[in-house]
Amino acid sequence: MDLSPLHRVSSWEWRLEPEEAMRVPAVLYGEEGLIKEMDDKVLEQIKNVACLPGIVEAAYTMPDAHWGYGFPIGGVAAIDPAGGGGVSAGGVGFDISCGVRTLLTGLKPGDLAGCKEALADSLYHTIPAGVGSTGKIVLDEIEMNRMLEGGARWAVAAGYGRADDLDRIEERGSMLGAEPDAVSHRARQRQRQEMGTLGSGNHYLEVQEVWTIFDDAVAKSFGLARGDVVVSIHCGSRGLGHQIGTDFLREMALAAPPYGITLPDLELACAPIRSELGQRYLGAMRAGINCALANRQIITHLTRRVFAHFFPETTLPVLFDVSHNTCKEEDHEIAGKRRRLFIHRKGATRAFGAAHPDLPPAFAGTGQPVFIGGSMGTASAIMVGPTQRPEHAFASSCHGAGRRLSRHQALKQWHGRTVVDELRQRGIIIKSPSMRGVAEEAPGAYKDIGAVVEAADLAGLSRKVATLAPLICVKG
Repeated sequence: MDLSPLHRVSSWEWRLEPEEAMRVPAVLYGEEGLIKEMDDKVLEQIKNVACLPGIVEAAYTMPDAHWGYGFPIGGVAAIDPAGGGGVSAGGVGFDISCGVRTLLTGLKPGDLAGCKEALADSLYHTIPAGVGSTGKIVLDEIEMNRMLEGGARWAVAAGYGRADDLDRIEERGSMLGAEPDAVSHRARQRQRQEMGTLGSGNHYLEVQEVWTIFDDAVAKSFGLARGDVVVSIHCGSRGLGHQIGTDFLREMALAAPPYGITLPDLELACAPIRSELGQRYLGAMRAGINCALANRQIITHLTRRVFAHFFPETTLPVLFDVSHNTCKEEDHEIAGKRRRLFIHRKGATRAFGAAHPDLPPAFAGTGQPVFIGGSMGTASAIMVGPTQRPEHAFASSCHGAGRRLSRHQALKQWHGRTVVDELRQRGIIIKSPSMRGVAEEAPGAYKDIGAVVEAADLAGLSRKVATLAPLICVKG
């Protein structure tokens, strides 16, 4: 990225003042090397986001930002519904409520020594992964509606997990305001056999070792110690979420002129939050959030079944589950006044600090866990909401390493089988139905996650707690 248009506020913050149709500044977080590594398209897209009707304070990008659809991945924007402020389907994305759930196992790497390969095979054969993957659960219309309205609560009631899981899930496992009737027949059909599946792309289930601890007190409160084995599940709302995005982006683009909305990019198509279309999208999007929460709950249940076969005493409690592709209605302070805003986070994780009223009691004293997913063969990280400036960037942080190369570029540089073999030599087992998918997600296609996490920490977006090293990765 060309840095010349940007004003350097600090080593970790860059700013572009409003120009042309921008209503607010654009703010980018990351040290100089990370910002330079970003595609020029990131700056173009966040400038466009700053043009959205009703946007307040600034349009933000996280340190892992890269080019996306409409919004850059890693984009954050807060919209005030007063005066026609709009909700943007492109600001949530196609994989609604994609997120990460981490489970504690109580195991150490040595416990896996005699069964690591068998455990990897069992996880791979139990949890479907890949493009168009389907599971054994088939939902009729009645159960589909219950799932879309109930989320993880529906899944627990259906026998997939335990009631205490809900205390460690964003929104306590069920997003209020979901409107199943706003979800199209096509979206329902795409999801009918996809519950309990990982899908493709950068989604994965990883068995990981806690490698480094940065904050002993917070790690202990999270139940983490160096050498512990954990399981992280990264996936979203599958075909249903993608279809909701497709349906409403088309409808919003057609409706923009009648609403008097002019935007520099049709991919940012939006509708006034208080309009019929805006409310219908929010209802469908919230149903998509519930779909993702239910999906991760079912995968948790399947994972526990696999681990119970090898380690009968394990229970795999949930550490936390948080999404990074959402639009949430939240209270934030703007110019000394509390305002009810709609926070678009696309490839950005909510990061509430300690004592926030929406946090589960377990995190009242520490702040919310923030999961930063790595790529195959590289570390992931656990962070926590900030202690200083808890509403910084509308309480948002990064969500992953962030792509350095496109999938097309990655295919030119790596072969899936070579990647699998090289990682096995390092003791990392990869299980995937697609060698093409492995090549697209090769570790070298992603940014240095250490630099991303360091930037988020120093910029005050979230604080470092631990790093996780991969042992087994099941992916699409």
